[in-house]
Amino acid sequence: MAMTEAGTIWLDGALVPWHEAQVHVLTHGLHYGTGVLEGTRVFETADGPAVFRLADHLRRLERSARMLRLPLPYGVDELAAATLELVRANGHRSCYLRHFAFLGYGSMGLDMRSSPTVTAIAGWEWAEQPADRPLRLKTSSWRRNDPNSVPPAAKATGPYLNSALARREATDAGYDEALLLAADGSVSECSAENVFAVRDGVLRTPPASAGALEGITQDTVLALARKLGVAVRVESLLRSDLYAADEVFVCGTAAGVVPVGSLDDREIPSAPGDLTKRLADLYRAAVHGEVPAFRRWLTPVGGS
Repeated sequence: MAMTEAGTIWLDGALVPWHEAQVHVLTHGLHYGTGVLEGTRVFETADGPAVFRLADHLRRLERSARMLRLPLPYGVDELAAATLELVRANGHRSCYLRHFAFLGYGSMGLDMRSSPTVTAIAGWEWAEQPADRPLRLKTSSWRRNDPNSVPPAAKATGPYLNSALARREATDAGYDEALLLAADGSVSECSAENVFAVRDGVLRTPPASAGALEGITQDTVLALARKLGVAVRVESLLRSDLYAADEVFVCGTAAGVVPVGSLDDREIPSAPGDLTKRLADLYRAAVHGEVPAFRRWLTPVGGS
């Protein structure tokens, strides 16, 4: 993702100039992927900028750190306050946020116990992604990390090499995104998004046991679908289930809700389909504070 530099970054309790937010070349997390992260969004609303599902993202960051036994020096409330402070300081009306905690400089080697935790929050301008151009997906030759190798419920930095390899393979072959399968051949997720299939009016998405991250946008879409009265199932899917689907779409914090036009050069009948369009429209309305039932998901940034 391209970045438009902002004025400051929150680093271990203080706002520092963007280019001064630096770490040592022998930082533990740089060498061994010992870190956790979150991608969060600020959206413009009628009442000013607001962070979407901030507490949910920070609670997942905390859970991820606990699963890695990575000490997190700040609690959810402290990180939430720091997030709002950063957005106000940078004057953003809408932006992408990266919450990040990783083992810093202090020791080298696989032992995680002797390096301090560095905690940072950065934000930069993020244009709304077009949600009407269907994506071309390719099933990757790389399998998703097995849940008994690294915990998929932890949004950790090291395992993202799996996603990066899959995305590179797909884009080098001329596709937009990669679909990853679990070790048993069931559908897991895309490199950076959860995947949904619609068939006969039923909305289905793979479970965490398939190596898919328990996505916050995935959870949002399930809630929106239930509001629309759509039957939803979190269950195992095969690649052929996507080939045979009436509609397929992906969702994520950065992407939003985006239709899939083809998988492995097999065309999806409707792209975007009716349900995909309805969910995408309702998602956009919810993140911008236009759906009263879901305003609880928005944390106002507030004044300076």
